[in-house]
Order: sequence, then C-alpha cells, then structure tokens
Amino acid sequence: MIQKILKILVNIIPAAIMIGLIPLVQNDYLLAVVYIVIIIAAFVVHREQLDFTAFFVGLFAMTISEYVFISTGAEIFTRQTFLGVMPIWLPVLWGYGFVVIERAVKILRDN
Repeated sequence: MIQKILKILVNIIPAAIMIGLIPLVQNDYLLAVVYIVIIIAAFVVHREQLDFTAFFVGLFAMTISEYVFISTGAEIFTRQTFLGVMPIWLPVLWGYGFVVIERAVKILRDN
C-alpha cells in the first residue's frame, strides 16, 4: 500500500508545481504556456495509454463546468482571461488533474 501511495504522490508532483506557480506568475497567458511545457515534460517522462484522453476530457468538461459555475455565481475569479470569466490556465490545470485522477485510480485498482 505504501508503494501505491508513493506512486500516486509522484504523479501529483507536476500538478502541485503548477498550483504553486499560480501566485508567482501573474500573467495568465505565460502561466498557461508554462503549464503546457510542464505537461509535455511530464508526458515525455511518463505517458500511459489513456493520458491524452483523460487530459482532453478534463480540459473540455471542466471548461464547460467552470463556465456554468461562474455563470450561476457559484464561483468568481478575479483573473478572467478566458471567455471573460476565468483564467486561461484553469482548464489546462483541470486537464492535467484528470490525468492524475485517472492514473491514481489505475494504481489503486491494480494488484
């Protein structure tokens, strides 16, 4: 079980770095580019069969979900560089978040 937890933590590292950069990089477009570079590097180091599928499902599904949340007033962002309502880097972060979730489920499911 410890090995599974360690594998999950290793997969979380790129997402944790991306989250840590939010207060440090004020330019949303630059931050989105940095996120894309981190994701490409993470996929070069280790890529699994469903990673791209998970990424694009997360990217599109969470863009729509975030837009709905924001439109209903459930969320408010002060950084509104994408669709005038959210930061442009947010869907990219969600996309990679789906990759992490997909990998974690696979790790937990495997014997």
